[in-house]
Amino acid sequence: MLEHLGSLPASMHSPSSGDSASSAAQRNEHAFWMQQMDITPFDFSYLKNLLQQAYTDWLTQHDSNWSASSAIYSVWNTEGICVATTADESMDRPVSGQTVMKCLETRKAQSLRGSDEHGDFLFIAEPLFSRINKDMFAVFTAFIYEPNRYETSEEIVRSEAAHYRTCFYRRFEYIFMADLLKAHEQTAREEHRRSILFQIVQRMHDKMDVDAILDEVFDSIDYLYPTTHMNLYMSQDRNSSNPRIRPLLVHEHGEDICLRSFKDGQTIVIRSDHGENRIVEVGLPLKGKQGIYGVFHIQMNDELMEEPDLQLITVMADMAGTAFENAKLHEQSNMLIQELRLINDLTQRLNKSLHLKEIYQIAELELKDIFQAESCCILQLNDTTNRFEVMSSSIGELRHKSFSLDYGIAGLLYQTEEPLILSNYAQDTKVSSVFMEITGSMSLMASPIRVNGQVKGTILLGHPKQQYFSYDNYRLLQMLSIHVGLALSNATLHAEVRRLANLDMLTGLYVRHYLDSVIHEKQANEFCGSLIVVDIDQFKQVNDTFGHQTGDQVLKQVSDIIKSSVRSDDICARWGGEELAIYVPQLGIHQALEYAEVIRSRVAEETRPPVTVSSGIAEWNWMDDKVSVESLFYRADMALYEAKNNGRNRIVLEEQEVTR
Repeated sequence: MLEHLGSLPASMHSPSSGDSASSAAQRNEHAFWMQQMDITPFDFSYLKNLLQQAYTDWLTQHDSNWSASSAIYSVWNTEGICVATTADESMDRPVSGQTVMKCLETRKAQSLRGSDEHGDFLFIAEPLFSRINKDMFAVFTAFIYEPNRYETSEEIVRSEAAHYRTCFYRRFEYIFMADLLKAHEQTAREEHRRSILFQIVQRMHDKMDVDAILDEVFDSIDYLYPTTHMNLYMSQDRNSSNPRIRPLLVHEHGEDICLRSFKDGQTIVIRSDHGENRIVEVGLPLKGKQGIYGVFHIQMNDELMEEPDLQLITVMADMAGTAFENAKLHEQSNMLIQELRLINDLTQRLNKSLHLKEIYQIAELELKDIFQAESCCILQLNDTTNRFEVMSSSIGELRHKSFSLDYGIAGLLYQTEEPLILSNYAQDTKVSSVFMEITGSMSLMASPIRVNGQVKGTILLGHPKQQYFSYDNYRLLQMLSIHVGLALSNATLHAEVRRLANLDMLTGLYVRHYLDSVIHEKQANEFCGSLIVVDIDQFKQVNDTFGHQTGDQVLKQVSDIIKSSVRSDDICARWGGEELAIYVPQLGIHQALEYAEVIRSRVAEETRPPVTVSSGIAEWNWMDDKVSVESLFYRADMALYEAKNNGRNRIVLEEQEVTR
């Protein structure tokens, strides 16, 4: 349309109201306003079509009874070019162009008489002026034969020129109104788009669920553009039930529109021909302030994708990115709160026990429940054997098994000291695992357990489904494994403190109250046992002769001989002063005698300065009338008393003597 046209006045936008007089006044006002609209010299180069359309309108309306066959009418533009005529011959007459140019120069009507092979003629050129500024915008001409027959030829031509000018301005007003209506329709369409966009954005920001926001985007696009094909390629580890949400995989997408849009963070539009249809392909990044989360991929018919539509979809994608990020942050904050609760609950449960076995069992059950895993296994490094031992497992076949430091997933974690996540065990041939094969797991999460900064165990979680565990699960397991390690460290320290509290610092043997508690527990759960009480003969004389430091060394020598002479399950303790005791579970008095004799002979041979020992032995079994720690100690003490009174360096069984 013409470049200078103004905007519609406010009165034309207002709906009519009131009585007929008011409506008539409005119409008059509109008519007056239209009559004030005009062209300017800036529009002259755009008038050709308008001049031709007005000429067509004029032809259908002018008086055809006035020698139409002997008059040729034409319209010329300001450059002296004929743009509309009733006959092509007029354009071949040089006199026509000369007369028109003279009319343009003088801005006055021109006429020229002459004759040719057809006879006498009269050529009349009438200038056409604009409404307001009286700018000459065209020339209306008539080529008339036999002019003498029409004495009023010039008046008639002038009247026809005025009629043509009226047709021109009607056509001008019509085109202008059509342009205004189109602009009005575009404005209404934009208002509708903005209204829809506002509603969509409001619904997005009313939701704090990530999946709900993405569903809102799909539903809105489907509503606005039903024939559109749209997918969302997400860069994050996110499982969605929506089939149109897919992972953005670099090796699959190469350098296509989605990956380019994701890398550049900008909207990319590609138009291409598909048979008879022209398709437009759009890549829209789903981005917020903190990053880009994915790319909307849209394909639709090019005719349906105008610039305003593209702007609307782009704004919608931007709003979706902001809403997605807000919902994601809300989701993450809730997840962190949930993780803190899980960590707190797990820590409380772990700290309720200071026994290693119970801690492993609690950790296995809790971790399996938290991650909804099908199987769980926790291994501990045995520093003595240098092997990983299964401490707790939901799989019976794995319990009590051990593995070398270089085998399987536990071995890999021990070497790398890093956690591990596998989405498809069948495709990973780097590591073999009994745990994965027995359980039939495809997904795996594994994390090392650190105690005092060193890897002392591993946690394995498995599930038969591929890609079952998410990155958030992986990250949470790392945090929980830290707390499992702390609980194990606390239990280990507690066990060490208890062990130290139950040890005599000089001899390295247990103290008497610990021995009492062990014998009491054994008597409650076993069938029999024996107690050997050992006393160093003439120990006071050793202290008086060599000093207390030497006496302590002798006491330690005897203690070391006792520890190295009995089984690992036997309990050796310092009963008091120079008296020592050994409890041998599940052995009778005669079997205990063999241990006592080994100790007696070794002490006599190996101690420096040389000393001897006397021993008393007593036994109990479940058939005794009275089974108690006190009774057992009393009878062993009485046997020792008898051994010392009968010459020392001997062993006495309760109610009998054995001399060596």
